Amino acid sequence: MMSESGKTDFNAYHYFDKRVGPFRNLSSLPKQEAEEISNQLRQEGLSFASKRSDDYMMIRRELEMKAYEQFVTKGGKPMHTFPHYMTLGACNWLESWYMEPDHVRIPWEYLKEAHVSFTYGDLFPTMRYTDGKPYRKQVYTKSEIVDVILRYGWPQEWNRQGNLGPERYIEVQVWDKRIIEPYIGYSKTPLLNTKDT
Repeated sequence: MMSESGKTDFNAYHYFDKRVGPFRNLSSLPKQEAEEISNQLRQEGLSFASKRSDDYMMIRRELEMKAYEQFVTKGGKPMHTFPHYMTLGACNWLESWYMEPDHVRIPWEYLKEAHVSFTYGDLFPTMRYTDGKPYRKQVYTKSEIVDVILRYGWPQEWNRQGNLGPERYIEVQVWDKRIIEPYIGYSKTPLLNTKDT
């Protein structure tokens, strides 16, 4: 995936609605509150989130736990039991999810190996589809995802229209809130000058 400068774009992107702000996460809420907000989004029918099924939050929490367990098995050190979501490389399609789209970009070098995982595609289809593709039901580390991209390419490029399967982007799961805090305006421990070790 090439950036405007012609270099491979390994930056992480988070897309959101300007009216709400970045990194608003249903998984961070108590179960009842998350269900209420999810129902409200469905009733309003104004965003991509309105198309989600009634059991969305239950399924989401189950999939997040599977991703968490796989990541820990591979040596990850998640600071939370749920991730914040981003894409690896830009994915303009996600702007269509929001009434007033915007995004933040976090450079690759600020994504700590111990605190980020990746799926080849959104967590939902990656963990639920049973079509035999080798990247299904897999969570990758930062060092592993580069080889996966070399082998399969960028979904944002080969599946721009979404007609070749559910893979539309590579998802980044951020398991340490300190990585995103500088981008939501309340950083207590900024990591902007911290590189992977």
